[in-house]
Amino acid sequence: MKIELTKIGKRFNRHWIFKEIDFTFNSGSQTVIKGTNGSGKSTLLKIISAAELPSSGKINYQKSGQNIGPNAVFKELSYTAPYIDLPSELNLIEICNFHLKFKHFINHLSIDHFAQLIQLNDAKNKVYRNYSSGMKQRLKLGLALCSNTSVLLLDEPCSNLDNDGRKLYRRLLSEYGKDRTVIIASNNDPDEMNNIENSLLIKNYQIQS
Repeated sequence: MKIELTKIGKRFNRHWIFKEIDFTFNSGSQTVIKGTNGSGKSTLLKIISAAELPSSGKINYQKSGQNIGPNAVFKELSYTAPYIDLPSELNLIEICNFHLKFKHFINHLSIDHFAQLIQLNDAKNKVYRNYSSGMKQRLKLGLALCSNTSVLLLDEPCSNLDNDGRKLYRRLLSEYGKDRTVIIASNNDPDEMNNIENSLLIKNYQIQS
């Protein structure tokens, strides 16, 4: 999917977080969004996902040359972030069954294969609230990376991951990020920016209209 940002801006009350962003995420490209803390990386990712509206500007989504409206674009997106959580009383199997009602796994992965892939097979019957922060992140990343969608939005994907978790993330992105439009918001984490060919730097506007 191709995503075009035209003069995108966001403000809260009278304070602009960012504005006048023009950028095109080409279909199949990988891009990292960079900026200082508070510059609006996560907010921009929410706007791209159509979960939040911009204060100015517009976004155009195209797949195979056809425009897709913001109300339908969610079917094409996988999105994960540290502030997004999963149902705390469900185990991995139950969470996957619920997830599969909305998004299918890529390559027709079974739940058992998925649990092995993200190295949580031994914990698939444990409820989510009893997972460590790293286990929770692996599950959330796995659901996003292994879903059959054309766009992958990752906000600080290496957050809470140890070295083994970071290796797993890089392997999954290499294998399952191919031919997808991948957009990553990063706080300059080397593992998150590794081998990403494009970057978008957003600046922090501390001004009042």
